[in-house]
Amino acid sequence: MTKDEAERYLYYAMTIGEQLLCCGAEVGRVEDTIRRICLAYGASRADVFSITSSIVTTIYGKDFGICTQTRRVPGMANDLGRLDDLNQLSRYICEYRPKPEEIQKGLEKIRDKQGYSFKTQILIYAVISGSFSVFFGGDVNDMIASALIGIALKLFEAFVKKGALNSLLTVLLCCGAGGVLSNLTVLIGLGHHADLISIGNIMLLIPGIAFTNSLRDMFSGDTITGLIRCMEALLLALVVGLGFTVANLLF
Repeated sequence: MTKDEAERYLYYAMTIGEQLLCCGAEVGRVEDTIRRICLAYGASRADVFSITSSIVTTIYGKDFGICTQTRRVPGMANDLGRLDDLNQLSRYICEYRPKPEEIQKGLEKIRDKQGYSFKTQILIYAVISGSFSVFFGGDVNDMIASALIGIALKLFEAFVKKGALNSLLTVLLCCGAGGVLSNLTVLIGLGHHADLISIGNIMLLIPGIAFTNSLRDMFSGDTITGLIRCMEALLLALVVGLGFTVANLLF
């Protein structure tokens, strides 16, 4: 294998690792995936270091020498379906060692795969909000109010994200809007308990998966990544609480 070929295969390995990280994969999985792909294509050694925002890989082989690439990861969003597709692609690459063109086609297929439609996402928000409101003790009126607010929050979130605002600011605005709407539904008689209605909406925004992933990373030995994700989750939880608290103080 020539150095140019090694650089190209390393580029695709880094691309798969980057997309895994963007889908919410733990850094241990990302590092192991990149390492296995590099070794499958003839590297005798592959050193991979990843945190939530960066991946650095250096590989060595007798035929091509030393190659190093760095990748900046723009952000993360949990997408388990896409994560599974990337895992399947990486296993296929390690087993059959396809040409770069075939790897590119596989990545494009995953990229173009359609997720949940916007209408389905709205329905999911409504079901989650209404269900958690009832779960924590709300009545039928609270469930209906919480479900309607869940729909409104999804529409509001989509509108706010068009402005490319900071993710924390987006969450703060959504929480403030959710708190205001919860109190308004009680004032007009649609709901009965503003706190129970708000709880259903909070569950849409609370960073439970992010906090769980941070603990998993720390227990796996990836302390730096675990601490970064833990701080992000705690900061997000603080913003969620602040948004609903400020909204409730207005009433």
